[in-house]
This record gives sequence, C-alpha cells and structure tokens, in this order.
Amino acid sequence: MISTEGVATPPKALTIAGSDSGGGAGIQADLKTFAAFGVYGSSVVTAVTAQNTRGVFAVAEVPEEVIALQIDVVLEDIGAAAAKTGMLSSASIVNTVADRLEAWGIGKLVVDPVMVAKGGHPLLQQSAVAAVKQHLLPLALVVTPNLPEAEVLTGITIDSPDAAREAARAIAALGPQWVVIKGGHLPGDATDLVYDGESFAEFHASRIDTRNTHGTGCAFSAAIAAMLARGVPPLEAIEAAKIWLTRAIRESYTIGDGHSPVNHFHAVELVPLSGGRT
Repeated sequence: MISTEGVATPPKALTIAGSDSGGGAGIQADLKTFAAFGVYGSSVVTAVTAQNTRGVFAVAEVPEEVIALQIDVVLEDIGAAAAKTGMLSSASIVNTVADRLEAWGIGKLVVDPVMVAKGGHPLLQQSAVAAVKQHLLPLALVVTPNLPEAEVLTGITIDSPDAAREAARAIAALGPQWVVIKGGHLPGDATDLVYDGESFAEFHASRIDTRNTHGTGCAFSAAIAAMLARGVPPLEAIEAAKIWLTRAIRESYTIGDGHSPVNHFHAVELVPLSGGRT
C-alpha cells in the first residue's frame, strides 16, 4: 500500500455558479481553472443549463434551500480560502448566496456579475440586478464586469476612457474593494481597467482574432480567485489572471461549431497518451 502521508493539501477555492453542459463556461470552466492553478476546487450549482458552443437552450434554477445547503456543507467540511460567483439568475438566488457568504465570513470573494451568455441568452433576470448591487457587491473583494455589465450596474454609457473611469468609481461606491472593467468589448487592444477606490491601473493585451472566447469571463474571475486562494495580493492576482487568460485564448482549439472555450490547461504538463505501464 502506498501512503499519502506528507502530501501537502493545496489551497482551496469555491465556485458558486451555473452548470454549462458544454464544459466551456460556468462551474466546469471554474473548476478547470482552479485545477490549472494548483487549487482544489469545490462547487455550488445554482442552475443547470442545456448548453453547447452554439448557445443556451434551457435553464433550470436550483432551489434556494439546496443552494444554501451546498454552501453550508462545503464550507463546514472543506472550507475555502477564496470564492467566486458566476451565474446567479434570480434575485432570490442572489440574496441566498449573499446571506450564506456573509454568514461564513468569506473575505476573498470575486464577483463575476454574469448577465448574458456568449450567444446572447440572458442569465440574470432584470429584477436581480438590484439584489446584486445591494447584497452581493458589498461583500466582494473583486468584481469583474465587462462593459455591458458595467453599464447595467451604473446606468453609464461607456464610450470613452473617462466614462469607464466614472463607471468604475460608481461600482466601487457599491462596496467592492477592487473593480475590474474588462475591455474585451471595445475595438483595439483588450485593455482592462482596474480601480482600487483610490487609483487606476490598466492591463493591456493584444486582441486575438478567434471565435474561441466562450467562458472567458468565468475563467478570468476563477483565475483571480485561485491566485487569491494562493495568498497573492489582489492587483497581482488580477494581472496574473490577465496574462494567463490571454495565453489560454491564444492557445485555444476548436470544440463544436460555435464559440469554443479557451484552453484552460495550456500551461499544464499533460499525461502522455502512451508510454509504459506503472
């Protein structure tokens, strides 16, 4: 018998999000990202989607009491050095998640305010936006909206760098300590604007000509959470996630006929397909 005594336990992170049956976004993308960063991932499923690279075909929400119990039993037994949220769908789910995260005192929380799928399917009900602003964002260490999401959260049309900074200030006023407004929806280089409540930073990356961008927001926020779980400070975690995601997009491959996902394991040494028995 081989003993596992002395094997170090990795950092742990929790994802609270929807399930993507196509494996490119949501819970599946988050767990792949955690693994790529050497972090043990646990999960709370908030909704089940029938989804592939072409779009979202059905959504079934998980009952709030089951969501709450998932959070409680995981944190009671396994714990989490950091957590992230993704698709929360309804106001009642947002409120349930916020209530349990606050009760457990999760300090390193990354909020990805998922609102619309890559194919255009709405993933957050309009009535839930207020709940995100009132109950979830005040708990966040980092929030990572894209431009359309930042516009919904603030009511500001982001058509210039000055408008992006105004939106970042408005989101920070809702409670999160770090605001990352992603620049993927603007032409030119993909520039993310980072605001810590006092000063701004920008992280740049050349735009990559590809359709393989399904689940980029999930992977980015999960990468930040993974780095936070490893004890990396927020600004460094955000920068590392940006660098990692850029390469994950650059080294992606085609899966399905629509928007393929990124390559979560681009930096991981894979087990060879052949070569001897152990």
